[in-house]
Amino acid sequence: MPDIIRISDARLEELIAEDVPYIDLTTHILGIGEALGAMEYYTRENCVLCCTEEVVRMATMLNLTVEWFEPSGTKVEAGRSFMRVCGSAANLHLLWKVGLNMFDHYSAVATKTRKMVDAAHAANPMCEVLTTRKSTPGNRDLLTKAVVAGGAFPHRMGLSETVLVFDNHTRFMTAPSGATGLDALIELLPRVRRRCIEKKLFVEAGADDARRLVRAGVDGIQFDKVPVAELGPLVEELHGIDPHVALVAAGGIRPDNAAEYASTGVDGLVTTSCFTANPVDMSVKMFA
Repeated sequence: MPDIIRISDARLEELIAEDVPYIDLTTHILGIGEALGAMEYYTRENCVLCCTEEVVRMATMLNLTVEWFEPSGTKVEAGRSFMRVCGSAANLHLLWKVGLNMFDHYSAVATKTRKMVDAAHAANPMCEVLTTRKSTPGNRDLLTKAVVAGGAFPHRMGLSETVLVFDNHTRFMTAPSGATGLDALIELLPRVRRRCIEKKLFVEAGADDARRLVRAGVDGIQFDKVPVAELGPLVEELHGIDPHVALVAAGGIRPDNAAEYASTGVDGLVTTSCFTANPVDMSVKMFA
């Protein structure tokens, strides 16, 4: 997988400093720091790897030599090693847990994401999995890398990216005619579209409002918690109104129901569930 998510050196230095703010007291007290050795990271579970590129960079920062590693996005079977580094015992121990924590948590997200992507594509190859910005505060960069490693795409990285209208927006709207709410949005739609010429305009809506919005000319609809049984016929109806309108489903979509939602014909599945993945069981082998 190309390293397409930019993670700065300063960010990685912060992660190292979080685990080793001053000194590795144990290694120092034992007097083993200058001994040379090697360390291999391995997994006890089948998984999709993530963050090996960042741990390679951390190893370099700690004056370790990386002999080999598997790139992010690689499927690794239980029992298999995926990275080997060598250098002083002091520096190996500095990398040990910070690297392991990266692998445990972000490979878990990549693995869960891949499961969901595979399920969606099996039912509908044209339906993509899209992850929201409702992630753990401070971890959006690495979580984004993890979902990309798993085959998904970020739905919306922040408020500066996409024009996505919710009812929390429309309740503040009033049109010249006196219309409010969604009626105001539809009346003002030509003006709104002129103000975001290079962007697509999406609106979150239920079935009835979606019909009105597609007729009015929005670029896309995000359905929120529309049941699967209703979604299929609704997608067909809306594509009959505008074959080019983009339709995405959101609300309660998980790996176990992704195939059902994808089979309705929507273009994408918006989800937060990939971020709440149980850590992968991984460990290291040290060699003196």
